Amino acid sequence: MMLNLRKALILSTCLLGFAALPVWAAPALTPIPAQMTVGEGTFALSDTTQIYMPAGDAELMGVAVWLRDMLKETRGLTLEISDAAPAEGEKAIRLNRIQTLVAEDDEAYHLGVSKEGVTIDAVNRAGIFYGAVTLWQLATPDAAKGTVDLPAVSIFDTPRFKWRGLMIDSVRHFQTPEEIKRLIDGMASQKLNVMQWHLTDDQGWRLEIKAYPGLTAKTAFRQEAGAAGVDGKGKPLMYGGFYTQDQARDIVAYAAARNITVVPEIDVPGHATAAITAYPELGTEGTVPKQGLSDWGVYPNLYNVKDSTFTFIDTVLDEVMDIFPSRYIHVGGDEAIKPQWEASPEIQAKMKELGLKNEMELQSWFIGRVGQHLTEKGRRLIGWDEILEGGIAPDATVMSWRGIDGAVAAAKLGHDTVLSPAPVLYLNHRQSGSPDEPPGRGQIITLKDAYSFNPAPDEIAPEARKHILGLQGNIWTEHARTDERIERQVFPRMVAFAEIGWSAPEVRSWSGFTERLPADLSRLTALGIRYDQAPFDAQLSLAPAGAAKVVATLSKDLELGEVRYATGGPAPIVTSPVYSEPLTLPLGTQLTTQTFLNGQPLGQPKGYLLTRPLLETRVSQQLETCAGKLVLNLEDDSTDYKGDRAVILMDILNPCWIWRKADTSKGFDVTVHVADFPFNFQLGNHPDPVKVDAPVTPEGEFNIHLDTCEGPLVAALPLGKMIRRGGLNELRAEVPATAGAHDLCLTFAQKAPPVQWALKDIRLSPK
Repeated sequence: MMLNLRKALILSTCLLGFAALPVWAAPALTPIPAQMTVGEGTFALSDTTQIYMPAGDAELMGVAVWLRDMLKETRGLTLEISDAAPAEGEKAIRLNRIQTLVAEDDEAYHLGVSKEGVTIDAVNRAGIFYGAVTLWQLATPDAAKGTVDLPAVSIFDTPRFKWRGLMIDSVRHFQTPEEIKRLIDGMASQKLNVMQWHLTDDQGWRLEIKAYPGLTAKTAFRQEAGAAGVDGKGKPLMYGGFYTQDQARDIVAYAAARNITVVPEIDVPGHATAAITAYPELGTEGTVPKQGLSDWGVYPNLYNVKDSTFTFIDTVLDEVMDIFPSRYIHVGGDEAIKPQWEASPEIQAKMKELGLKNEMELQSWFIGRVGQHLTEKGRRLIGWDEILEGGIAPDATVMSWRGIDGAVAAAKLGHDTVLSPAPVLYLNHRQSGSPDEPPGRGQIITLKDAYSFNPAPDEIAPEARKHILGLQGNIWTEHARTDERIERQVFPRMVAFAEIGWSAPEVRSWSGFTERLPADLSRLTALGIRYDQAPFDAQLSLAPAGAAKVVATLSKDLELGEVRYATGGPAPIVTSPVYSEPLTLPLGTQLTTQTFLNGQPLGQPKGYLLTRPLLETRVSQQLETCAGKLVLNLEDDSTDYKGDRAVILMDILNPCWIWRKADTSKGFDVTVHVADFPFNFQLGNHPDPVKVDAPVTPEGEFNIHLDTCEGPLVAALPLGKMIRRGGLNELRAEVPATAGAHDLCLTFAQKAPPVQWALKDIRLSPK
């Protein structure tokens, strides 16, 4: 008689005499398993331990090789693999397929560790692989090397959701195949199983298509906007790259060995500027793109609806499907604004011929025609939630990004859905208010925000939740131009998404997750993955306390762990006092801070020399934006600036900042550092012009208003001839005394973009 796997394995752990322990006493595993019981004793994993797997089982050989290589890389152990029967009583790692148990899920497994050795049992390769991931985590509780004692445990595990994904945008900024593989390794370490690969967009085409070589020849490389796009002599600098089909197949195979399916995204009918630039006949008549490919935002360029265009799309998809064996093919479908279709007599005639009422129905027809081709090839269409508009293809799957409304509507209609809502699952948002955060979107989405997301929201009726495939985090790379910044934006929030996608709500908690977090951060480091440490750091703010002292206040966006501080001397920070209240310290003090959780460091020590300039200066991230329309953490584009480029928080639609309650009673000298940016933003969905003050001089001014942005102008600092100089520029002025404390509104007066000024920092020095 065949048994249910969950019941059978729970019964087995009871018979073995293991006792359940509270989460805080259990091994630090992430995602937390469905069921884990801890016994007595340990198993010493060492170089003499062998990995045994059934003879002739190529799939399990792949798992054994992965486990061996991971233990070598991160623990320094060298294990041997054998497909011979182990000697009786030999202490070893055994990988076993179990044919007599019925798995509730292809990815379910049982892991047993005792003094006699390790066994990983599952019906399928995927389950064996995830058991191996858990074993690797047991072997890497810290950064130590060499032999490690594994605790005696019995673990039954199975995921909550089938789709646990990460989308990587390789269009806006290109990643090498090696970086893609490093991200895949990070995904595998968290039991993620889908990598959506964003390969085409307005800014470029990243995949070799043999039938249409112009796609990569003409749009895989572009000139960056602004000063970063030219060298010191004004010569254009080209940036980019593309993946050959062989490279893409290699990445697909690399991911598959780690139980990750790569789902390609080829965008239609919008986000098509690169394709139309390469082959103008694909666009709406008379609308060949004239701008470059270095702008961000929403372009108006859409594919036309000619039969020849669908021949192009079908041919591209045929080559894509030959590379990617995934069941799903992502076709985008998002942000296809319609002014070109609305203005085209040819498009309007086609709508009339098809009996369609509006352009939304035309987009639905377009997506349906693409989906029909995929269905004929045995694949399934998935797209962003705009594919619901105007009607949806019968077997389409919806990825909900504009909140959860798309998922609610899709599930109600009986369509499968993946939850991927902005902003919480969009990894290009800041993780804290720290000035050390990498460039990206300005809204703060903390690690706790990520962990608190509910992938089965109440808005979806219980009977419709069967259509929730899972969830997906997305890393959009408009402002992430380096591999390090991509990794920092993805991790550690993707660790949180992995747990809420794998683990049932009843076995997980924020407190339990954070207890296990230091071990997982250590594993990421061992894999060579850089995670964002800034959210763990305490942020310093200073206030005057007499002529020669300051009050230092430490605060955190993420209330996690304890902050220790030192004010000089050789004592290690780990033994220094715990911060509990603001500190009154003399000017000239060297203050060092670091956050710890259960004695383990989170982030790096941060040092500050408490000087008068530090007291009197605020950077853009310490100021408020005035309107919050489209706030970005932007990087200065200069190639000549020495050192790291400046990162400035600004609202690109209303570049305006507020310094609250500045003491203006004595007047002050003001020093500001400003930078000029190329305004490379397509605002197809933002018709309002950028709000700036009217300039008095030809080059414009930096203005300081009292109380409100319409209040008295107390200083106007001419920008002069600095425009396009690149890097940071310094301006100085005097501001007369005004009794009391006042808000200061900080704006620019300039002609409308393309050049846009931004405030890096401002110092107010009382007279």
